[in-house]
This record gives sequence, structure tokens and C-alpha cells, in this order.
Amino acid sequence: MTDDLIIAPSILAADFSRIGDEVKAVDTAGADWIHLDVMDGHFVPNLTFGPPLIKALRPHSQKCFDTHLMVSNPDALLAEYAAAGSDIITVHAEACPHLDRSLSHIRELGCKAGVSVNPHTPIDGLQHVLDRLDLILVMTVNPGFGGQSFINAMIDKIAATKAMIGHRPITIEVDGGVTADNAGKVVAAGACALVAGSAVFKGASYAENIAAIRAAAG
Repeated sequence: MTDDLIIAPSILAADFSRIGDEVKAVDTAGADWIHLDVMDGHFVPNLTFGPPLIKALRPHSQKCFDTHLMVSNPDALLAEYAAAGSDIITVHAEACPHLDRSLSHIRELGCKAGVSVNPHTPIDGLQHVLDRLDLILVMTVNPGFGGQSFINAMIDKIAATKAMIGHRPITIEVDGGVTADNAGKVVAAGACALVAGSAVFKGASYAENIAAIRAAAG
């Protein structure tokens, strides 16, 4: 399983005073993707960054830019995030009244299409858009802030997501409170992409932190 495991450090936990160097550092340390948490201060109670920062970071890494839009009106912004250099754009099911249309637009822009669901949101509503999806992001904390504790009840939700997608080539990503302590059960439930912020950016060795998560997921 670990051969196919994707570790996606969230730059929300990085040192923003030297963010370009931080992206280079986790790239070199073994990150598979770079996770970009976009928050608008409305859909979630925090404000982070937008397309200009993503565009500025794009030359610092050739890894997949995994952009997670925690915003109230993602449809108005999709073209900007694609143009900034996103490879994957994930929108929240709760924020998209016409989810099928949103996902189709993301693919038309040349990006892979993802959908995220908050802890309280059932996954059943995704059944009819599975053929539009490249990724399902299961939130294992309530979105808005880094450093929260993993919600253990989400393990069953990850497993249910795995069962729902069947043999479709859809990546199951997990975001929120992922550490070496819980990576094993998250992967065992069906996830293959792990977003980790504090667990990667703590301490002096990002490579050791990434390696610890990868080993624990084995």
C-alpha cells in the first residue's frame, strides 16, 4: 500500500515568511503533492490566500498542486485557480448547488476534479457525480483551522467512501489531524492520499516526518 501512498503536506502549517523555500523543502523531503488550503473567511472562519500566491509558488515545485477550495462561491473562481497552476481543484459539496456542473467545469479547465465533504455531510449525495470525479476528500476535522484533532468517527466514513466508488479510479484523500499515530488506520480504511500539516512541518526534519507517516501507513 505504501508504494501507492500519496503524502500531501499542507502549506497552511508552513512558515509563510519564507513560503517559497518551505515548498522547496517539503518537495525535496519526499512530498508527493503540495496541498493548498484556500479559505475565504466566509465558508470557513479563516482567511488564507488566493491565486496570486499559488502562481508565485508554482516555479518552486513540479509536484502536483492539490488546491482545496474552502470558499462559498467556487464556481466564480475556478478559472483563476486553474490558470495559477493548480493540477487538482477540489470544491466542497456543501458550497456547490450545481455540483455536476462545477466538476465538469474543472475538467474542462484541464484540471482533475475533486469534491470534499465536511464531517457532518453524508457521502451518499456523491453517488450521481462519481463519473465526474478524480478525487474525494474526506474531512476528518471541521475545516477552517490547522492543528485540530482527528475525528475518529470518520474512519467508518472513509470505508464507506471506498465501498461506494468500487473499482472507479478515484483517489480517496483525507485531510485533518493526520499523524503517524493514525495514518495506519486511515489507509486501512481506504484512503490513499494523506494531507498533513503540523505533522510534517513540525521540528527540523521534514524528511523524517514524511517518512514516519509513510512508514506508519504501511
